[in-house]
Amino acid sequence: MTKFFWRRAAVAAVAIPMLAMTACSSQGGRPAEAGNAGGAGQVASTPRMKIALITHAPAGDTFWDTVRKGAEEAAAKDNVELLYTGDPEAGRQSQLIQQAIDQKVDGIAVTLATPDALKESLKKATAAGIPIVSLNAGESVSKQLGAFTHFGSNEQLAGQAVGEKLASQGAKHPICVIQAQGHVGLEARCAGVKAKVPGTEILYVNGADMTSVESTATAKLQASKDADVIIGLGAPITLTLLKSVSTAGSSAKVASFDLNRELAQKIVDGGVMFTVDQQPWLQGYGSIDALWQVKRGGFKIGGGQPVLTGPTIVDESNAADVVKFADQGIR
Repeated sequence: MTKFFWRRAAVAAVAIPMLAMTACSSQGGRPAEAGNAGGAGQVASTPRMKIALITHAPAGDTFWDTVRKGAEEAAAKDNVELLYTGDPEAGRQSQLIQQAIDQKVDGIAVTLATPDALKESLKKATAAGIPIVSLNAGESVSKQLGAFTHFGSNEQLAGQAVGEKLASQGAKHPICVIQAQGHVGLEARCAGVKAKVPGTEILYVNGADMTSVESTATAKLQASKDADVIIGLGAPITLTLLKSVSTAGSSAKVASFDLNRELAQKIVDGGVMFTVDQQPWLQGYGSIDALWQVKRGGFKIGGGQPVLTGPTIVDESNAADVVKFADQGIR
């Protein structure tokens, strides 16, 4: 199983218990299923509290199912009512924060892909005395926007890890595909790759339309005969890029960021070189558990610093383990 790292003043390994919960989501209007994904355990005896998890998740992206699963397991353990909502449009995500404030939640966990659009609503949350943690995106601005810690992977570091691995394998002209222009985390990933492989080229695609992603990437590969690697910044994007490589008749290899079971299987089968996993389950779990710790005892995880959940490389050496854990319902 991949390793994960939580940073305070220094980096320490943390073991995470695995439980489950019943929760309600306003995204899709369906309640989460109750269950026991990792074993039996007692629910905390602390008073019931309400936490909002508000993401920029687009519809159909399995990455966010994993974030939510981690959050639900933490909520089950901590006697928390979890309110999960998400919207990729920045203005609507800001409105979801305001709704959580109006609901008088006990804590807010939020992604900061478009921090400027969220800063005013987060100021209101702070003014209302609601503790905030950020996750997944926005590490560099998290503290400025009122969060006491951030759970996620350092995206610049993750990009550099990919660049180093590609450089070690002789790559000279990767194409790094960004599916949401202006997303701070995605831009940082490609910048990190380019820092290690200067010949890296950026390709912007419309991640909300996979047909468009495929056609745009195919055209680029047909025009760029010297492209040796094409990099997807999310599992659904990468799986689509595999089709583009085939259609274009390109010799480019495929690498990725992020993970789902299908992508892990593609690594096992040799279709994808590797991916960088930011371990989204840990982001969801850690965010909810940190807000519970603040409420129960004023404990603040992280010591004012981000808590790193990655990057970790998943390649042919460990991808089979990821598939196994996914089949067990753990990842």
